[in-house]
Amino acid sequence: MTTRDQDYIPGDIPANIGRPAGKALAAAGYTTLAQLASTTEKELLRLHGVGPRAVRLLREALAERGLTFAER
Repeated sequence: MTTRDQDYIPGDIPANIGRPAGKALAAAGYTTLAQLASTTEKELLRLHGVGPRAVRLLREALAERGLTFAER
C-alpha cells in the first residue's frame, strides 16, 4: 500500500483493508478501532465499499488489541 493509499485510511484503522473500505469508514465517521468495537459486523457490511474481507481484517486487528465487534 502506498502513502497515497494510506491517506484514505483514517486513524489507527489498518491500511490493508483497502481504499474503498477505508474511504467508507471515514465517510461514516469511524477513525479508530475503538469506535469500530461499538458497531456490529452487519452494520459495517451495509457500508458501500466494506466487504467480508475488510470486516475479517478489522476483526483480526480488533482481536490484536483485545477488542471485538459489538453484538446486538
